Amino acid sequence: MRRTEVVVATTVDSTSASGVDESIVARAAQRLITAAETRITCAPLREGLIGPDDVATAYRIQERFNAARVSPEVTVVGRKIGATSQAVQQQLGVDQPDFGVLFSDMAYADGDVIPIDRLLQPKAEAEVAFLLGADLDEGPLDIAQCRAAVAEAMAALEIVDSRITDWNISFADTVADNASSGLYVLGSERRTLDDFEPIDVTMSMSIDGEEVSTGNGAACLGDPLNALSWLAQQARTFGEPLRAGQVILSGALGPMRPLHPGATVTAAISGLGTVSASFTTASEVSQ
Repeated sequence: MRRTEVVVATTVDSTSASGVDESIVARAAQRLITAAETRITCAPLREGLIGPDDVATAYRIQERFNAARVSPEVTVVGRKIGATSQAVQQQLGVDQPDFGVLFSDMAYADGDVIPIDRLLQPKAEAEVAFLLGADLDEGPLDIAQCRAAVAEAMAALEIVDSRITDWNISFADTVADNASSGLYVLGSERRTLDDFEPIDVTMSMSIDGEEVSTGNGAACLGDPLNALSWLAQQARTFGEPLRAGQVILSGALGPMRPLHPGATVTAAISGLGTVSASFTTASEVSQ
């Protein structure tokens, strides 16, 4: 078996209080909630609320923002890792990964047509998704343990989105905004990790038939399994360990690209096949 490269990623310390008053956290979360509900983007949270690098407070805001979304019909089904590739970090102006929550109403199947009005300013990125077959709550949570916990892997499209106007975000802004989560699409082909190595994949993503992004497994924190290990440790630190049955989006393999109404986006990931989705046009939305 090929030895997987280990990359040391930044660890968020949730045990230390951010020192920001809870009323500020509530105001910041409400800014995001209002933007999501009204579909009108908002000013960055760093404008008058939190510091651009105040990660501890940003995760407190994310928790409040996400709590407002949970209902009997909308449940947590997994997690996403953001800003794993250097290309995306450069696009966003950040230098470390973050994580967010996947909800049941964010999921689409391969080939689905997605209503464009569900999104504000969407961008697409291609990645490897993992379905967990075991909890990741105890032990070292290293690559070997994470590999053993993966039941299946599949190609995925993540449609990232931002409630913040013009994607004018700092690291704290994107963390608070559920790691700029939007929707996701899972491919229909499933593979076990006995069949392929995530680090070895290559990716090509096209929009309307034109190749717009390329990358590989090593672009995702050195190996998508490194990203999974990082997330498992973060999730346990925050008191919400990863659980069997959850879907994990391990992070972009290449640059994200903007989407327009009527677009069709397709990603081909070696060993995992293709995954695609189309989006309604503005006229279809208005009908």
